[in-house]
Formats: sequence, C-alpha cells, structure tokens
Amino acid sequence: MTDATAATPAPAPAEQDNQPTYNIEKIYVKDLSVEVPNAPGIFLEREAPSVDVQLHHSSKSVDDGIYQTELTITVTAKIGDKTMFLAEANQAGIFQIRNVPNQDLDPILGIGNPNILYPYARETISDVITRAGFPPVLLNPVNFEALYQAQKAQEAQAATQQPAIATATH
Repeated sequence: MTDATAATPAPAPAEQDNQPTYNIEKIYVKDLSVEVPNAPGIFLEREAPSVDVQLHHSSKSVDDGIYQTELTITVTAKIGDKTMFLAEANQAGIFQIRNVPNQDLDPILGIGNPNILYPYARETISDVITRAGFPPVLLNPVNFEALYQAQKAQEAQAATQQPAIATATH
C-alpha cells in the first residue's frame, strides 16, 4: 500500500509565506447612535419624511498586514424643518491582507472591504431605526467600485489642476 500524501509534497514554507492572504478577522459595530429629538410629537405626524443618507468609509493599517476598514452610514429623516430621527452606525472590520502588490491593496481597501461591511451596516441601521419606533429604512445597494473610480478620477483631476507657481520678473 502506498501513502497518497507522499505523492504530492507540501509546498515549502517559503512558498507559503509569499502567497497572497486575505482573511476577515473580525466584523463589529464600532459606534452606534440614534436620536429622536422631537419625540413624542414627531410620532403624531402623518406626513412622509424626507430621508437623507450619507456614506463614508476609511481604512488604515493597524499592524503589519492587518487593516481596519470603517463604514459610517448616517440616516437623517425630516418632516419640514423637524428632525424625525437621526441614526448613525459605524460598522468596522479587521482584515488580514498580506503579500498583495501595492497597486492591488488600495482597491481591496476601497472596494472589497466596504462591500463586505455594507450588508452588516444596512442591517444595523434598519434595526436601530425600528427599535426607535419607526418603520425600517431599507438602504439601497451601493456600488463601491463606481464610488472608488469616481474618487480616483477626482483625485487625478485635482492633481492636474494644481495652481502653477508664478514667477515674478522684474
């Protein structure tokens, strides 16, 4: 009888160390708040509110090969000039990303990680608004790739429009 594992040798440790690695270490709610400044009167309003949704994300290195990405969603509902509610969730994740070329790291942090966090943030926002006594707000899907491309295009345009340093001649 032959040993099947002997037929395929395990990769050398040096080969394993150079393989790209991407792991989700932890997903958590870093900060969460809800405000209902005009309660209880606001619950008696029958008019449909206007809802504003703001989205922001950022990433930073927290250790060698370990990154934190934060996705902050702020939802404000108003009836006229009265705030019905303001809910904000900061959903965060810790990601292990190793042996990835630098040109690929920025899209992972700006597209991949927010795509992973967004469903959790949507659920958190919907839940906290419901717990505040309002119907849930179901956030639309977000195309983080399009947002990333638009941000890069804006940065490139800003770089080409740097004011030229004028030299004075006497």
